Amino acid sequence: MKPVVMIVACWLLAVAGCGTVVDATNNVRERLAAREEGRSKSYATGVRAGYEAVRVAAGQMGYRVVRGRAAQGELQAVSSVASGEANRSSRQVSMYVRLSENGQGGADVRVRFTEILEIDSANRPGQATETPLRDTPQYEVFFRAMQQALDHPKS
Repeated sequence: MKPVVMIVACWLLAVAGCGTVVDATNNVRERLAAREEGRSKSYATGVRAGYEAVRVAAGQMGYRVVRGRAAQGELQAVSSVASGEANRSSRQVSMYVRLSENGQGGADVRVRFTEILEIDSANRPGQATETPLRDTPQYEVFFRAMQQALDHPKS
């Protein structure tokens, strides 16, 4: 009779631990998702005018627009490819901007910068890693350039 009790006790402990593992996994996923969200700011302008300001700000920062339209409310741009810290490596930064109406006649702008590193571009082309940039001054530079574009639109 004791082996059955031991098996049931072990099974109960295993099942009780599963909930804890699932909770820990969900907490890690939530933290990682929060790290990759980027930063956001609200503006008292429409989405179309905001998109034009985003496009101007990206150009001033040296980014090339890859895709996006005002009607979609999104823009993706990349910096030029630069040599990395290691020999034969390359580095590039991508910018992803999402614009949405905030319900008060304005637009919410969310921007995310990602660093793309390719360690050995000569022997392993296309094998890059992407890392979200969290603590970079590019966020403040972007929002400042966007505000300037809104304050002084081109005629």
